[in-house]
Amino acid sequence: MVFSPLEQFAIIPFIPIHIGNLYLSFTNSSLFMVLTISFVLLLFHFVTLKGGYLVPNAWQSFVEILYDFVLNLVNEQISGPTSVKQRFFPLIFTTFSFLLFCNLIGMIPYSFTVTSHFIITLGLAFSLFIGVTLVGFQTHGLHFFSLLPQGVPLPLAPFLVLLELISYCFRAISLGIRLFANMMAGHSLVKILSGFAWTMLSMGGIMYLAHLAPLLIVFALIGLELGVAVLQAYVFTILICIYLNDAINLH
Repeated sequence: MVFSPLEQFAIIPFIPIHIGNLYLSFTNSSLFMVLTISFVLLLFHFVTLKGGYLVPNAWQSFVEILYDFVLNLVNEQISGPTSVKQRFFPLIFTTFSFLLFCNLIGMIPYSFTVTSHFIITLGLAFSLFIGVTLVGFQTHGLHFFSLLPQGVPLPLAPFLVLLELISYCFRAISLGIRLFANMMAGHSLVKILSGFAWTMLSMGGIMYLAHLAPLLIVFALIGLELGVAVLQAYVFTILICIYLNDAINLH
């Protein structure tokens, strides 16, 4: 039996919930999001219990590295007083931690990659983008609508305003597509090559030795996919920081 490489992305309802026309079932995607959040909360709870250890253990060192990494990212990408950066640091740190562990947990065999679904990444991107826009309005009021460059001829003004508005809104769409596409493509490629290597291994004979080539490629791709899991969480977070900085400072 040949399995589709896209089968790993199937949404499986565990607890069907229907309220009118709304479909609110608890699925495998919901389960792994809950597991990810629970793992992150438990990790941070036990690491910070009693103020942490004087000599950090491996887990405490990992969380401290994670904290310093996101703190440096916020300080570098968001300009302004320290109070402004501290105000948004919890949001940025939570976003990065959630995406990082969702991506890494998705690398475990027989698990589920939450970020491989466009509706999840788009929902997260739009939620954060709406928050960034509200911050812009809260900071600058109606002056946040200054989308039109100075010195533009009046007949071109409506066209340029529409173009700038579409360009601004497309940021959220591209943010969701980038994360979803990279995670889905990488997992699909690993699945295809793994199936190819297993098929040649099952044939026996000279094919038993021939499977080593794709198997080595699979191991290399798994290492690459681990790097992509970390990189995509970083890219998503740094773009949110850039958009937040633009909203605060009107760049």
